Amino acid sequence: MADGLNDARAIRIAEIMTDFRNLQHYIAQIRVSPSPEEFYLQGYTLVRECHAEAQAILNAPFNANTSPGEDVEQQKALLKAYGPISLPRDVTLTLLSSRVLLDSSIRRFRCQRVYLRATAAMRWINSRSAILREEGASSSALQKVDASLQSVSIRHYLTAEQQWTQGWTNGELQELASITDEYVEFSLRSEDVQQGKWLHEDPGLAIIQQYLF
Repeated sequence: MADGLNDARAIRIAEIMTDFRNLQHYIAQIRVSPSPEEFYLQGYTLVRECHAEAQAILNAPFNANTSPGEDVEQQKALLKAYGPISLPRDVTLTLLSSRVLLDSSIRRFRCQRVYLRATAAMRWINSRSAILREEGASSSALQKVDASLQSVSIRHYLTAEQQWTQGWTNGELQELASITDEYVEFSLRSEDVQQGKWLHEDPGLAIIQQYLF
């Protein structure tokens, strides 16, 4: 466990937390002012849900539990070798760094997913507003904009009854459906690779998904 990589881990954690803070800032900057008639339209509702989820992620306590993918036998071997009292400082730092890396990666992933959904909602809002400003805007034009929103995975978050009561149609759910966990992971990983980040111990999607809700 004492492998000399704790400095690299610390840098990676700092990078991920910087991404997390930036995403929180971007989400907070997404502001909408719907009229009373527009308040419950799907795009505006989604923006409010995204703000609430981003705040919940920020307020969530540090997850000190071991990763589901962490080797339990390895932990037993450490306790057998060093006893239950204390572990060498470098070993303790390695264990703690791994858990902080997991926690920060989960927060960044969830914020990226929220941000992608919020920006999809804003595209819908802006397109709809542009159509309403045009003279003689037709209902078919509005329906076309509504249909474009279904490309953010709202089905993952809403039951069939909620979809019906909140006015989400099949067309509106298309854009939302394209924001899968795999797409969120790809969007983060491609940026990391492009910037030459150290990714050797980043938790994979399968691990992160065990903590999503």
